[in-house]
Parts: sequence; structure tokens; C-alpha cells
Amino acid sequence: MVPLFIDTSMLHLRFGGTPDNSVGLFSRRRMKEGASTMPEKKLMVRVRERIRTKGYAKSTERIYVHWILKYIYSHGVKHPMFMGVAEIEEFLTHMAVQKRMSPSSQNQALHAILFLYREILQIEFGKEVNAVRAKERKTIPTVLTVGEVQRVMGAMRGLPLLMTEVLYGGGLRLRECTGLRVKDVDFERHTILVCDGKGRKDRYP
Repeated sequence: MVPLFIDTSMLHLRFGGTPDNSVGLFSRRRMKEGASTMPEKKLMVRVRERIRTKGYAKSTERIYVHWILKYIYSHGVKHPMFMGVAEIEEFLTHMAVQKRMSPSSQNQALHAILFLYREILQIEFGKEVNAVRAKERKTIPTVLTVGEVQRVMGAMRGLPLLMTEVLYGGGLRLRECTGLRVKDVDFERHTILVCDGKGRKDRYP
């Protein structure tokens, strides 16, 4: 099984991306100062550079770094070069069974780890990664009624109200709304052009 406790004396093996609070592994204060580094460019620096070179979104970079660090630290800070399919399956199975992660999160973790091996370490696995698949949670979504939406918007003013109206009326994602420019709004045709949306595609909501 994936070790639940990690010897902090091993934390001198730095990968250029110390887990911060968003990663939820260790705080920066527990990392040793002046730790030794790898002779080549630090692993996580290479990961970030490669992600940006391929033009991935910042949110994708954050998610990939999160899961790669989780994978590394769950195996006692062992370098990924000395791990393979067995360790990946062990990690994903542990996250699905013990941590009860969602299928979407498990897929994110798998894609992030495979990106590390394929794009950074130049390693292609000859067989498929077969981990225990996370189970889809069946939940009934909570949806506001029209009246409730009207009351919420009635209590809002200014820019927050305008953004909420665009999100609710146009079906935009939050990042798409915050990235809108004046030229993306066509008042004559009553349309909004979402540039570089999900999947790096432009669309009209």
C-alpha cells in the first residue's frame, strides 16, 4: 500500500516544487533550508516549463503539479525515474479506495503522472495502467428556483450583479466571464464571444 507516513528526513530530495498549502502535504516551514538539489534542472521546474510551452491553461498547470507532487511524496520522495506502472497503480488505487477520490480526480491524477513520464522523463509504458477505478458518486444536484435566483440577484449591486447575470444568462464559466473583453461583446447582435474557452476553443454561448 502507499505509505501513509513519510520520513521528513528524506525531504532534502528536492524536486523544485515544494508542496505548499494548496497541495496539502507539508508546509513550507517543515522543508529543510539549504537542501541539496539535483545536478540537472529541477524536475518540477521542467514540468512547469513544458506545460507552458505546450500552451496549457494555468489551472491545468496547477492541477498537474498538485498530482505529480502527491505521487512523488506518497512514495517517500522517490524519484519517478525509479518508479513505474506498479507505483502508479498503487498510488491511484490508494486514492480511490482509501481516499475515496472521484473518477474525474483520478483521471486528472493519471493524466498528470503520464504527462510527467512522457513529456519530461521520455518514458513510454508498454502496458496500460490498471488501477482500481474510483466509483462515480450518485448525487442529486441542488438547483435554485427562478424565484430564489431573482432574490439573490436582487440583493446584489454593481459589478458582482453584472457578472452574475452574464454567468446565469449566458452559461459562461467563471474564468470565461473574468476573461471577457469589450470587443468580445456584440451589443448589436446580442452575442458574447468566449475566446480560449475549455479545450482552447472559441465559442458563442
